[in-house]
Amino acid sequence: MKQGRHEKILEFISTHEISTQDELLCLLRENGYPVTQATVSRDIKQLRLFKTLSGSGKYIYTAPKIENGELSSKFDILLEESVVKIDAVFNQVVIKCYSGLANAVCAAMDTMHFQGLVGTLAGDDTILVIMRTEEDAKSLCMSLEQKTHM
Repeated sequence: MKQGRHEKILEFISTHEISTQDELLCLLRENGYPVTQATVSRDIKQLRLFKTLSGSGKYIYTAPKIENGELSSKFDILLEESVVKIDAVFNQVVIKCYSGLANAVCAAMDTMHFQGLVGTLAGDDTILVIMRTEEDAKSLCMSLEQKTHM
C-alpha cells in the first residue's frame, strides 16, 4: 500500500504543480488513498521531496534527481552485501537475503526499472520477483548474479 502510494505521489508531482500538503492529500483521497495529513507529511519526508520554483512562479514539490550511475552503484553494493542466493523458476525470480534485508533490496530493485519486471514482493529474507516472460526472468537472474559475484 505504502509503495503504491509513494509511486502515486511521485506521479502526481511530475504531472501537477502541487505546492501544499493539502493539495497532495486531496489528490490522494480522490484517487482512492484514504490518508491523513500526518501520513502525507511522513511520505514527503520519506520520499525526500523538496520545493522548487516552477515556471509559473510558485513553489512546488519536486523529487530529488539521482543519477542512474549513482543509483546503480548503490544498488550493486546493496546486492553484494545482502543477497545469499538467486534462482529463476519459469517467469519468477526468488532472491534469498540475509535476515531483515529483503525489504531494502526489494525497494532498491523497484527503483531500477528492470526490463520485463512486473512486480516484486518482499518478506524478511526472501523476495519474489514476477517477470513478463521466462527469458526476462533468466536475464534478470544472470544480471543479478553478476552483480553479486555468485
